Amino acid sequence: MNKTPGMTSFIGAGPGDPELLTIKGAKAIAGAALIIYAGSLVPREILIGARADAVIRDSAGMTLGETDALIKSFARAGEPVARLHSGDPSLYGAAAEQIALLEEENLPWEIIPGVTAACAAAAAAGIGFTKPEISQTLVITRLAGRTPMPADETPAALAAPHRSLAVYLAGAKAGELRAELLKSLPPDTPVLCAHKVGQPGVKLVWTDIDDMEKRVVENGLRDQTIFLILPGHNKKGANSRLYDKKFGHRFREGSKGE
Repeated sequence: MNKTPGMTSFIGAGPGDPELLTIKGAKAIAGAALIIYAGSLVPREILIGARADAVIRDSAGMTLGETDALIKSFARAGEPVARLHSGDPSLYGAAAEQIALLEEENLPWEIIPGVTAACAAAAAAGIGFTKPEISQTLVITRLAGRTPMPADETPAALAAPHRSLAVYLAGAKAGELRAELLKSLPPDTPVLCAHKVGQPGVKLVWTDIDDMEKRVVENGLRDQTIFLILPGHNKKGANSRLYDKKFGHRFREGSKGE
């Protein structure tokens, strides 16, 4: 009798801090017979709860075909698999192509979300992306590299005076990013450069668009740097109406008068 195939869990390992791993992700790691993790970005400490007999492989030097063959060999045998990606698997990850290969054989899979670097950087700096009546939109994007970008998705096209922007995969291209942003935003627009957020050696460097390239070079920020462009950072927004005593909703009746 054929065994029930094992579940493959694509787990968001977060930005690097093992304590930012979700409880559900930790449980999947603890139960997995095979763990494949992106060792170039995911620290080994994330795997501290793994089974003593778990097979652990670093995918940094592996191809898609190699990871697929290994995952399938365990899944077909009824063994659970944990496939760890940095941040969240849905953002700049390769989960979709791996899932497509599993579906060719009707092997089960699930995605367990993780904390993405933009949110971890904002938390580390104690800031918000949104402010009532100032900024209510966050755009997550990247610069073109080996993977090209659509023409209408450049930072210049996406940036706006009342819109927060998180730019990934641009640490080595701060000059290019600066030139793009200056096409749409004032040079004194606040920028947070967050390097290795959630990991040892984290650096949070505040600057503006005009000086961002210089500050990146001065501080040695290259790989694993995310840029938060925050036009509304120095502006005072209105208070949220959700907690205004005059504002009623289905859980609370609003007060009248002063």
